[in-house]
Amino acid sequence: MLVVNDSFPGPVIRVHKGDTVYVNVHNQGDYGITIHWHGVKQPGNSWSDGPEYVTQCPIQPGTNFTYEIIFSNEEGTLWWHAHSDWSRYSIHGAIVVYPVNGTTYPFPTPDGEEIIVLGSWYEINVNAVVDEDLRTGGDTPRSVAYVINGQPGDFCNCSKESTYRWVVDYGKTYLVRLVNAAMNAELFLAIADHNLTVVGMDGNYVKPFVTGYIMISPGQTIDFLLTANQTLGHYYIVAHQYDTARPDVTDYDQMNASAILMYSGNYTAPGIPIYPSQLPAYENHTAGDAFVARLRSLANEQYPVDVPMNVTTRMYITVSMNQILCSPPTCAGINGNRLASSMNNISFLNPDMDILQAYYSNLSGVYTPDFPSWPPTMYNFTEYDPPFNVTVPIVATKVMMLNYNEEVEITFQGTETLNASEDHPMHVHGYSFYVVGSGVGNFNNVTDSLTYNLVDPVQLNTVRTPKIGWVTIRFKANNPGVWLWHCHLDRHLSWGMDTVMIVRDGGTPETSLRSPPPYMPKCKVPFSHWIRNFDDSDEEYAQLFSH
Repeated sequence: MLVVNDSFPGPVIRVHKGDTVYVNVHNQGDYGITIHWHGVKQPGNSWSDGPEYVTQCPIQPGTNFTYEIIFSNEEGTLWWHAHSDWSRYSIHGAIVVYPVNGTTYPFPTPDGEEIIVLGSWYEINVNAVVDEDLRTGGDTPRSVAYVINGQPGDFCNCSKESTYRWVVDYGKTYLVRLVNAAMNAELFLAIADHNLTVVGMDGNYVKPFVTGYIMISPGQTIDFLLTANQTLGHYYIVAHQYDTARPDVTDYDQMNASAILMYSGNYTAPGIPIYPSQLPAYENHTAGDAFVARLRSLANEQYPVDVPMNVTTRMYITVSMNQILCSPPTCAGINGNRLASSMNNISFLNPDMDILQAYYSNLSGVYTPDFPSWPPTMYNFTEYDPPFNVTVPIVATKVMMLNYNEEVEITFQGTETLNASEDHPMHVHGYSFYVVGSGVGNFNNVTDSLTYNLVDPVQLNTVRTPKIGWVTIRFKANNPGVWLWHCHLDRHLSWGMDTVMIVRDGGTPETSLRSPPPYMPKCKVPFSHWIRNFDDSDEEYAQLFSH
């Protein structure tokens, strides 16, 4: 299991708002790796964003690469993780962004701080198994347990002696920074007998609200306050899956991960900690929806909102499960075909060189700039048995092109293709966005748009597209570069539920993509493969792929 600095989860990076940080990644493993700084906007600096074959080629074994991580207006909790293969299951850690020196939080300063990272545990060679599943077209592996700060907890025999413990003092208030680094699951979390006050999400503050539980999608972070005001004792912190697939699919990871909140002081420790009675059941959709509906931005003088009001680009994007036909039908997926996924029926194909280098060097043949702004086929997206043709995607490397400062509205529509609908947490690199509306069923651009919240919508970098429902976001395209859009369920990302957004330069050095650093990792691509596709001189490509 490949980890960073001998720790799982990896080390915490602590910065102040607006800092720039340099991280030198030495790859001592036996396969290529990249690191993504999730939620960090990296103004004009796609070169250090991290997703393989999008903004860089993998850091090869025995080599290193220094990332320049540019923080701007983020404040709160973010995280970092591998963005190559499925390596992020063990390569991830929290990023804490403190307020600028001399300023403070928009809530009373807490007495202490705690970081909780939720993750997935496997008993296999994850990348080897996933590679084989992608080769045969079959389903990808399920985790056998979820973990809290690297430990499954008391309900697994292997970890009873190493359950994570958090000691608190009675009467003190703690800021808890929660990260969902699980591979393929939204999660519920609750702390027995304690209320939680949510104050932040995805590096932005929210209007505080009190809740008995948290629902958090993979890729998201949530900040909440906990006041230690209960009877001295031990209390379970429990997290388990929030499952939104169809009810007859029950082979998901049903292990309850646990940690223990322990009060300091003199008292007789209980034999068994108290269990959180307020933790919703695995398939409690009402609880999941109710939590999301309470999220609002602060929208005050100190933390104003800037919702785009003059939309110049509108996109309607379906997110779907699909199949790629095998002839004869002997693949390991549904109906003897290959499992796939798509956005607007385009299943994204990673090229053999990174798209950022191709865009910057104006190379043709790597991608096409024609990602559709509208589904190629209109049908009842939420019906059980849609037309066969919409279950078979086009496999291609299509990207969306945006001009600098365009005001963009995107509606993501969940579909019921292959009877396989579930929530899709959609994440964008290089940006955050305002979530202006959400609902169930097919989006209606006449009536549903009238329900938009343009006053205090929550600002996120990862948003949940509800099962057979829709969500609408807005943002201004003011960060030039090459940025990945994808579902943060890694099984869906592996099958093609992603695309790339290229934002053109704005005409000044400050509004343009920066020049590449001189030490970008090189793609291991045979030169002869590329000269068949391009007309440029041999010397140019020899330089591009030289080591």
